[in-house]
Amino acid sequence: MVISMIGMILCGGMGKRLTSHTEDIPKTLIEIKEGYTVLDNQLFNFKHAGFEKVILLTGYLGEKIKERYAEEYLGMKIEYTTEKKPLGTLGAIKLGLKKAKSDVVVRNGDAMSDINLKRMVHKARDSKYPITMFLTRMQSPYGIVETSEGKVSSFIEKPMLDAYINAGTYYIKEEAFSYFDEYEKGDIEKILFPQLAKNDKIGFYKEEAFWMSIDTVKDVEEIRREYANREDKPWGYEKIVINTKKYLTKELYIKEGYHTSFHYHEKKDETMSILKGSGYIQYKNEKEHFNKNDNIRIKPKVPHSIVALENTLLQEVSTPHPVDTVRISDEYGRGKI
Repeated sequence: MVISMIGMILCGGMGKRLTSHTEDIPKTLIEIKEGYTVLDNQLFNFKHAGFEKVILLTGYLGEKIKERYAEEYLGMKIEYTTEKKPLGTLGAIKLGLKKAKSDVVVRNGDAMSDINLKRMVHKARDSKYPITMFLTRMQSPYGIVETSEGKVSSFIEKPMLDAYINAGTYYIKEEAFSYFDEYEKGDIEKILFPQLAKNDKIGFYKEEAFWMSIDTVKDVEEIRREYANREDKPWGYEKIVINTKKYLTKELYIKEGYHTSFHYHEKKDETMSILKGSGYIQYKNEKEHFNKNDNIRIKPKVPHSIVALENTLLQEVSTPHPVDTVRISDEYGRGKI
């Protein structure tokens, strides 16, 4: 059972390197696809991790955020704090903690990720550490050159780096709220966290999921390319890779502990290749387990649900029917189609 059901999102930044996008709106309201903002994505993730309340820590053009989300969004209660002057991440979080009465999960409003928040909460709740930090590996923005015996031997296109980074999501237990008392402003990453780390107060949660910080115009362009054919789902995401008259290829990412609706396809005949993870297909009266490199065919009109026992990435190749799903049951509150 999840203890912390309160989220916080840092929304006060001015986005100085994004002035072409943030002259009239705060950074978190930049659209990554039509009608879908960075903050929409963050709130969507909180909603489907089971959170009941989110506190938005606003500053620059905070009234724009209040206009969009008001006091309730996706069934969650929305509350606000507003900086009268810039306080940095440390001061902004301190303001938010005054409104919270239990453990909280704090996220940077300008970092997008497919983090499994539900899994992180379970791990952090049981941790001996008062603060748990999400760590992930970052993809190199450049290709890597390998050398041997005085010559270039090979090239690796934008590999994942071995080192882990602070990915801007923190589980803060109520017992840690007092750590903020002596500070009024500043960057939590530079002031408070280094001190707490020296005193063994910060644990970590590692997950290799999609992660991207949106800091520059180039970042905005890149995240919009990512979302051009992608749709976030309560259980992860679905992305169209190829769509022709002969066949359709999709990429599905299902988070550990989640499952798709119980559904069937009228016409679509699909074959799923498991690229990463494990789980099972739940049919009406039986299960078919899968692991990495397995292939599973599902014929039209066969009711099923995909259940992930680990974070699972799969490629689905099917006949060309992109809108051909009939939901029989769906705990996420969506309709039949």
